[in-house]
Amino acid sequence: MTADSWQLAQVNIGRVRGQMTDPIMADFVAQLPAINALADQSLGFVWRLQTEDGDATAFRPYDDPTILINMSVWTDLDSLRGYVYRSAHAPVMRRRREWFERFQGVYVVLWWVPAGHRPSLAEAVERLAHLEAHGPTPYAFGFRQPFDADGQPLSYDTVGHGDPCPAT
Repeated sequence: MTADSWQLAQVNIGRVRGQMTDPIMADFVAQLPAINALADQSLGFVWRLQTEDGDATAFRPYDDPTILINMSVWTDLDSLRGYVYRSAHAPVMRRRREWFERFQGVYVVLWWVPAGHRPSLAEAVERLAHLEAHGPTPYAFGFRQPFDADGQPLSYDTVGHGDPCPAT
């Protein structure tokens, strides 16, 4: 396989503390356009789930209407890590407890997709469930135990230079 044949899909979910129109969510909602624009312009960014409004806050793939989903595709793991941990996204992520409840269970999953593939919501939900049930595998994994597109485990020495993993 060649690196150009595969891209990295990511999904993260969270349980919001209020409706998108509630005052508790106002600062989060206000930052969405800038953070989404940052993603769109980031090295390695390929695609993100969004409505015509430009974000994914209207999607509800679970029966629980308080669970938001975010999904994107990147060229590689280093690019995704750069956006998540070393860009203006990081300070916003550190404030997530202001807007999101502590989530019980798996809330981030990564997996390799053929270049050009755009994952569906059903695919995202299934990958999260697989990681929850089976732990990290080449099929579904997280930042702490990533795999390359050939299914080989990666160490912190080979990606991300030891970036911290999201706190639960």
